[in-house]
Amino acid sequence: MGFQCGIVGLPNVGKSTLFNALTKTAAAQAANYPFCTIEPNTGEVAVPDPRLNDIARIAKSANIVPTRLTFVDIAGLVRGASKGEGLGNQFLANIREVDAIAHVLRCFEDDDITHVDGRIDPIADAQTVETELMVSDLESLERRLAPLKKKATGGDKEAKAVIPIMEGALALLQEGKPARLLDVSTPEEKKILDGLNLLTTKPILYVCNVEEGSAGTGNSQSERVKAMADAEGAACVVISAAIEAEIAQLDESEQADYLETMGLTEPGLDRLIRAGYDLLELITYFTAGPKETRAWTIRKGTKAPQAAGVIHTDFERGFIRAQTIAFDDYVALGGESGAKEAGKARDEGKEYVVKDGDVLLFKFNT
Repeated sequence: MGFQCGIVGLPNVGKSTLFNALTKTAAAQAANYPFCTIEPNTGEVAVPDPRLNDIARIAKSANIVPTRLTFVDIAGLVRGASKGEGLGNQFLANIREVDAIAHVLRCFEDDDITHVDGRIDPIADAQTVETELMVSDLESLERRLAPLKKKATGGDKEAKAVIPIMEGALALLQEGKPARLLDVSTPEEKKILDGLNLLTTKPILYVCNVEEGSAGTGNSQSERVKAMADAEGAACVVISAAIEAEIAQLDESEQADYLETMGLTEPGLDRLIRAGYDLLELITYFTAGPKETRAWTIRKGTKAPQAAGVIHTDFERGFIRAQTIAFDDYVALGGESGAKEAGKARDEGKEYVVKDGDVLLFKFNT
C-alpha cells in the first residue's frame, strides 16, 4: 500500500533543496532499510518511530524495518498553470496522482535569491497555487456536470447521487473556496467527493521554509502561515531547507552535534515526514519476532483482516483472528509472554479496528 505526498511550490521557495535533502536522507537510510528511487523525482523515506527500537529490543529482533512514505517533487508552478502556462499541464497531472500536498512556502529573506513576484509573501504564494488548482477543478466540474444531468434525467441512480455533491463543490469553487471545505455528512457522500478526484479536496500541509536562525521557533512570516492553516483546518510545519541540506551530508554522530549547535532536538525532516503521515490519516501497527520487528502502514479505521492484507493478500483472504497487544502493554510487560501472562494479549476477530501501536500476530488459513 503506497501513499504519496507531493511537494509543490513556486520557484525559489526551497522546494528542490528540501526534496534533495529528503532523498539524500533516504539514500543514507539505504544501508539499513529498504529504499528505492522510483523515478528521478520520487523517493521513499523511513517514517521515524522510536517505538520500533523498543519493540525490537524486547523481541530480540535481528532486523528493524520501518514503514515508509513516498515524497514526489512535482514540476514547478507558475501563474496560469491551469491554462497550460509553463509546466502547468504536467504540474496538474502530477498533483492529481498524489494523496496529499506538502506546499513549501518561502518565509525567509535573501537578496541573493529572487522571488518570482519580487516580494516575500507566503500567504500570496499559497493563494497563487490554490487559485490555479481551483480554476482547474472549476473547469473540470463544469465540463462533467451537463452530461451527468442528462444521465440523471434518464433515470441513472448513480448520476442522481453524484450531482448534489458536484454542485456543492462547484458552488464553493465559484466563491473562490477549495472543494475540501464542502460539508459531507456521510461516508457515502465522502466517497462520492473523493471519486471526483478534485485537486482542491486533497489534504494540505504548509511547509514554512525559514532562515537558519528561525528553524526552532519560526518567524513572523511562518506565524502568518500558521494562522492561515488553523483557519483552513490544514497542517503546518516549520523547517529550514538550508539546515536540512547540511544535515543530509553528515553521518549520524555528526548530525547530533550539528543539531545541538543549532539548538534543535531533531531534524526538521523528521517532523515533516510525521506531519505528512498524519495528514494522510495513517497509523502504524507492528509485527515482532526474532527475525525482525517491522512497522506497517494502514489508514485509520482499518479492520484486522484488511490490516493483515497489507502484509500479504493470503493473510486477508484466510484471516481467522489477530493476537493483539497494545504497545504500552508490550513494553511494560516485557513482550508477548509477559502480556499473555497478564491477560493483555487479546484475540480479536474480523470486526476489530486496529489501533495505532498495536503489536499483532495474525492467524490465518491458506
